[in-house]
Amino acid sequence: MKPVKPMVDSSDIETAAIAPITPGDVESFHRALDVVARERKYLSFLEAPSLDQTRSFAMDRIVRGDPGFVAVVRGEVVGWCDISRHDRLIHAHRGILGMGIIPSYRGRGLGLRLINATLAQARKAGFVRVELSVHSDNARAISLYDKVGFAREGVQRDAICIDGEYRDTIMMAIVERENAAG
Repeated sequence: MKPVKPMVDSSDIETAAIAPITPGDVESFHRALDVVARERKYLSFLEAPSLDQTRSFAMDRIVRGDPGFVAVVRGEVVGWCDISRHDRLIHAHRGILGMGIIPSYRGRGLGLRLINATLAQARKAGFVRVELSVHSDNARAISLYDKVGFAREGVQRDAICIDGEYRDTIMMAIVERENAAG
């Protein structure tokens, strides 16, 4: 018998903490990442990397000062948004955005709160360009990215293949030269 999922209380959404990811969030972040990845719809992988790989990713981003926020409800990460700065000097003005929210918390405003916090931090950190790719059938995410100012830059045809089904991805970016470090 499947365990019954608890109903999400609207007060959980209202009181969800949006905060920079910390080392103490890594295990919970890993669990949330795995839940979203195993849906086989939204992310670039079909299950979360190992806990050690996830810890390494998160800690590298924290040490580098890359923007990364989590939504936490009752001590558990239910969503995240991060921007990974490119390593090479000629690309260091730009980063790649990744985000996800576990299913029971979608459509309730957490994505907007997460992306706004992360983009605000990216601006402070001098990011000029933030880019992402989104599966073309992910209308909810595309709408969110449009809402916060991302522009569509192109389509990569048959860019992903999940369970033998090919899908396009849409490339999007925000470019804000005024953020350039003087």
